[in-house]
Amino acid sequence: MAGGAMTDTDCAHKNYPGKMTIFVFLACLVASSGGLIFGYDIGISGGVTSMDPFLIKFFPSVYAKEKETVETNQYCKFDSELLTLFTSSLYLAALIASLFASVITRKCGRRMTMLGGGVIFLVGAILNGAAANVAMLIIGRILLGIGVGFSNQAVPLYLSEMAPARMRGMLNISFQLMITVGILAANLINYFTDKIAGGWGWRISLGLAAVPAFIMAGGSLFLPDTPNSLLARGKEDEARAMLRRIRGTNDVGPEYEDLVAASEASKAIENPWSTFLERRYRPQLVMSVLIPTLQQLTGINVVMFYAPVLFKTIGFGGTASLMSAVITGLVNMVATFVSIATVDRLGRRKLLLQGGIQMIVAQFVLGTLIAIKFGTAGVANISRGYAIVVVLCICVFVSAFAWSWGPLGWLVPSEIFPLEIRSAAQSVVVVFNMAFTFIIAQIFLMMLCHLKFGLFYFFGACEFIMTAFVFFFLPETKGIPIEEMDRIWGKHWYWRRFVDGGGNRKVEMASTV
Repeated sequence: MAGGAMTDTDCAHKNYPGKMTIFVFLACLVASSGGLIFGYDIGISGGVTSMDPFLIKFFPSVYAKEKETVETNQYCKFDSELLTLFTSSLYLAALIASLFASVITRKCGRRMTMLGGGVIFLVGAILNGAAANVAMLIIGRILLGIGVGFSNQAVPLYLSEMAPARMRGMLNISFQLMITVGILAANLINYFTDKIAGGWGWRISLGLAAVPAFIMAGGSLFLPDTPNSLLARGKEDEARAMLRRIRGTNDVGPEYEDLVAASEASKAIENPWSTFLERRYRPQLVMSVLIPTLQQLTGINVVMFYAPVLFKTIGFGGTASLMSAVITGLVNMVATFVSIATVDRLGRRKLLLQGGIQMIVAQFVLGTLIAIKFGTAGVANISRGYAIVVVLCICVFVSAFAWSWGPLGWLVPSEIFPLEIRSAAQSVVVVFNMAFTFIIAQIFLMMLCHLKFGLFYFFGACEFIMTAFVFFFLPETKGIPIEEMDRIWGKHWYWRRFVDGGGNRKVEMASTV
């Protein structure tokens, strides 16, 4: 393959016996509900910040600027530091929480981390729904962020460890599917609560975040822990019994032996954080930093998170902007099913490359459409037909993300880490994901005000870089057992210089630093 990237046929790997069981399907379905809390928050926040009663109560200066005449620069109407703090505080909290969640995941298991995240998110939802001032709003958002940090750290690992190798992509993407369901549900709720007479509909929107939190916390009480996690905590008999149960066969010897070997390697590591920085883990380190970072630089959170505000900015009315957000949320959810259906057949690389190219085209077309109407002055009235074309262009962008970088930005990192560094490495993924989500949320309204339509060109350029990165540096991971994944790096044209013995840690444990 061009660029020397390795395909899934370049690396022989084991096919463990076993099948997809109803038990595994149900366990993964319950665990993936952790995506609901993340998706619901993404969808709900942008919606309530476009509701007039919410702005009047908490952000009156933004409301006053919004109501200025159309001659006002549309790019800068919503540029408010306090509004941005409300929006982005969740992600800063999630970033910090994920570091603590790593220790809990390693010591107590994935299930307990998800349970804790659900309970904390529930408290935050109650605070937000009952908020009397901005301080209550932001404290609630911080608690929501802690819940998101815990769930995003544990859920992708849980799904990858429970799933059979040949179906790992499909089951892991259920996390992203739940994120899209949460976004769509939030958009629909915002659309209807905005119509409530009396101006208190935003309380329902924020308070209903308690529903996905309750689902996640309640479901976690009944979930089993993964064999990998049980072994890491010295519960060998329970791990073997669980492996037999989730694979639907007693013939689990080869897979169990590989899990034991991985567990022993993990126990030999006193400090997974310092180990992760060793030269032999350089490929995993780079992926854990760049994949979540690049995922956020697609600009997707700008579109999904600020969709109602963005649509208002380009001339939609309040209700129309919320309905447009519902449409993009629906496209996001439906397109995720494309990824579920194809990821274990086509592989990760093909979806990422195709999605990347489609996003590049969509961003440059979208930027040009806005430039033609608004120019640099940011003053224009747009026709209904022109607005529909803008929405269609955004839908093309969202669909590409939804079957590529959306789900695979969580799947690929969760499946490439060896057990001894898995919890620490997943925390790095969440930290960089939330850090750049925070940064983008913090500066988006300011960037829109200053870069204007050029903001879309900026994200298009980022998508060109990330597509090139995938082409040259990301090997195919489909169908490879998770505890054998380290071998792919030893056969890659670039990464093989960093690993020992073809990338097999079970043969060579010595550091090459």
